[in-house]
Amino acid sequence: MSIKQYGLQEIKKELQQLDDKQAAALCLRMARYKKENKELLAYLLFDADDELAFAENLKQDIGLMMSQVPSLSYQAAKVLRKILKHINKNIKFTGSKQVEVELIMNFCRNYLEYVDRRTSYKPLRLILTKQLEKMKKAIVKLHEDLQFDYNQEFDELLEDAVKRLPWLNKHDLVL
Repeated sequence: MSIKQYGLQEIKKELQQLDDKQAAALCLRMARYKKENKELLAYLLFDADDELAFAENLKQDIGLMMSQVPSLSYQAAKVLRKILKHINKNIKFTGSKQVEVELIMNFCRNYLEYVDRRTSYKPLRLILTKQLEKMKKAIVKLHEDLQFDYNQEFDELLEDAVKRLPWLNKHDLVL
């Protein structure tokens, strides 16, 4: 015997029938059981009103984490995946393509700064190329004015990456 799963519409109707105290109690109870629920609730309550300031704080945290990336390729790849998991979770919280582009661009810049450029470890190389592709796709979904600005930043980042990384193929990533 399993618990019946309700759809989002049914849950929404039921939540609309609750008063404020009951809804708050349900939110707090839900936040108790999963760390991600608590983080999302904290974001919505304290940081959702200024997404770009939230992104700037995240950039500082990411910069600190990236400065501590180990020099061994296997361990560096593990740490970078952990950082990307943190970034992607926060991108999911904001739901903003602009914040997504900002955070991924920041990650790529930090990658160029802190990760060993001479490595032949393919998973470490793929981390950067996948993020550049992801950024390229996110830029296309932005407003025209923002697209123009971010395309210029993307091109500058790509030029810098090609200069620093001999293994990077620019033609695969050009917008």
